[in-house]
Amino acid sequence: MKTIRGIKIGGLQQKIFNLVLILILVLAGAYTASAIYQQKNMIGAVEEVNVRQQDSITAVSEETMQAVLEASMAKSTALQAYIADDLFSDVRTDVLTLQAFATELFANEDRFSAHPYAEPDAANDGRASFMMQHEEGVDPAGSETLGLAANMEEIMLAMFENSDKLSSCFVATPDGCILFADDRAGSYFSEDGQVYTFPVRERPWYQQAVEAGELIFTGVELDAFTDIPGLVCAAPVYRNGQLAAVVGADIFLDRISDYVDNTAANGGFVCVISENGQVLFSPQKEGIFKAEHDAPDLRDSENQQFAEFIRQALQEKTGLTRIEIDGKSYYMSGAPMPTLGWTVLSVVDEEITRQPTEAMLARYDQIQQEAFSAFKQGAGRAAMGTLLLTLLIFLAALAGALLLSSRVVKPLEHMTRRINALSGSDQTFEMEKIYRTGDEIEILAESFENLSKRTRQYIKQITEITAEKERIGTELALATRIQADMLPNIYPAFPERPEFDVYATMTPAKEVGGDFYDFFLIDDTHLGLVMADVSGKGVPAALFMMVSKILVQNYAMTGRGPAEVLQAVNDQICANNREEMFVTVWLGILDTATGLIRAANAGHEYPVVKQPDGLFDLVKDKHGFIIGGMEGMRYKEYELQLAPGAKLFLYTDGVVEATNAEKELFGTQRMLEALNADPDAEPEAVLGNVHQAVNSFVKSADQFDDLTMLCLEYRGN
Repeated sequence: MKTIRGIKIGGLQQKIFNLVLILILVLAGAYTASAIYQQKNMIGAVEEVNVRQQDSITAVSEETMQAVLEASMAKSTALQAYIADDLFSDVRTDVLTLQAFATELFANEDRFSAHPYAEPDAANDGRASFMMQHEEGVDPAGSETLGLAANMEEIMLAMFENSDKLSSCFVATPDGCILFADDRAGSYFSEDGQVYTFPVRERPWYQQAVEAGELIFTGVELDAFTDIPGLVCAAPVYRNGQLAAVVGADIFLDRISDYVDNTAANGGFVCVISENGQVLFSPQKEGIFKAEHDAPDLRDSENQQFAEFIRQALQEKTGLTRIEIDGKSYYMSGAPMPTLGWTVLSVVDEEITRQPTEAMLARYDQIQQEAFSAFKQGAGRAAMGTLLLTLLIFLAALAGALLLSSRVVKPLEHMTRRINALSGSDQTFEMEKIYRTGDEIEILAESFENLSKRTRQYIKQITEITAEKERIGTELALATRIQADMLPNIYPAFPERPEFDVYATMTPAKEVGGDFYDFFLIDDTHLGLVMADVSGKGVPAALFMMVSKILVQNYAMTGRGPAEVLQAVNDQICANNREEMFVTVWLGILDTATGLIRAANAGHEYPVVKQPDGLFDLVKDKHGFIIGGMEGMRYKEYELQLAPGAKLFLYTDGVVEATNAEKELFGTQRMLEALNADPDAEPEAVLGNVHQAVNSFVKSADQFDDLTMLCLEYRGN
């Protein structure tokens, strides 16, 4: 046994030293193995929790969206149905009031004297007034009951003036006369200033009320003088068992139609179904929800679930129902309108409801990757610390090793248990005192705490994001409806004019566009035709389009020639055009008696003309300068002679410049080929042929410009 610098080699001291050294090495090795095991266990636990949290977030998000949809759609649908039904219920009450008053009046006719009445006076246009019309060949002076019925003037005027729902109220006599109250006295005069006759006993409301013998609502029909869609509530009045009169009220449905069109946005819309299961009002232009005159009965649909849902919605308020139609899933909710037997349907594309969840999961993955990266960095630094700690154990002895082991391992074990305990609705990981170690364990704990808070915050924000999208979609839909209302959209446009037929369409590239068309009667024998294209797209172009359309029509109605109209419009726009926008315009005025068109072109596309027994061909007229480009411009006027059977086709550059995926233009030649595929077709079919040809050419490529067309067929007298 030797002693070197006080240490005995081979003696008891060396054995004790060796024993302590072996113990320290064993403890250090055991500690290192434990730390590695805990780290691997932690990584596995984090990955497992990540998967479970994603599943939980998806479930919570879908449940939240389902609850939001069920609450909002069901309440919204019921409220819309209630508001709409309240309109018809109030009108029903008004008509019953008129019926009761008229019954009392005819039952006590000896107590009343004949009350004065008069035909419509154009000076009363815009003011509520009491008027009389009669059938052709009927002398109102010979009516036995007209003077007695005129005693209802006061109640009818009061009813009309105090209601914002009625377009008119009336009482009709069996001898072909009608007394009514409204504010449209100017609508009842012909061009020569004569009051129109009115076929009282031929109207559906008269015949249905007499046949039913009780209060009825007619189906949707166009008003005889304004062509506005509406319906009539009417009821018969009897005296001594004989028909004495028919009373009733008109309701215009343009507000309901406009409101329904305004709901089409972001994968959702509202439609109205009749008591016969037919779609009455809908913003959809294609598919099963398209509103048309001979729409099918949805209760007879081959989709049994959908047919049963329609039957239920016509009877009672439904909950939120998921229905698959043509391979797509929709959420639907319905609420009936008891007065008419109609129902209101709200429809939302299921795919739209999944977008917030997918966005939240993507954001969660990003946060999780950041947290996991921070954890790996911390784990690397912890491994280096463990190595240093192992070296220190050789010098610090067993007590220090145990103390340090406790400091490192226990917080990790506690964190692992807490993370493994997270499940279901308990998604909260909070900072605890045990994690306040001042090292990577504290950083990791703070990361998990932040992740937990952000997860709860994203679930809260999903509802706010959905509401904001709905608001933006509603505003764009309103802009689309306003623009559509500015253009003629009721066809046939002039059913009383057999000498010509006209049809036009506009498909905007965005929600609102810059193209516009117009046609209007300047006088009894002159028809104005307009086709124009505003620079730019979207809402600014739509506003400029409205101004341009109004100016062109106003100046044309003064009787000026096409060139004079374009000159006046150009000067008016250039006077205040700080945004330097412009519009190309083709303006023509057709003499409906002779077929002669006087026209002028302000930088627009060439018109296309087809004479009888011929084909469509370009008319290469002389172009003037664009409207809005330079003040003081002059435009040249020229003439086109249309023979009976000829057609005129107008369009914007969105047709010829439509582009497919290979960047090829549709071009003028393809347009002429589409026109001449069936040159003798009606104007509506002509536009349909061109539209179909453009769609077949473009296919899935994006539409970069508005697609606007107009076709006029001159038939002659």
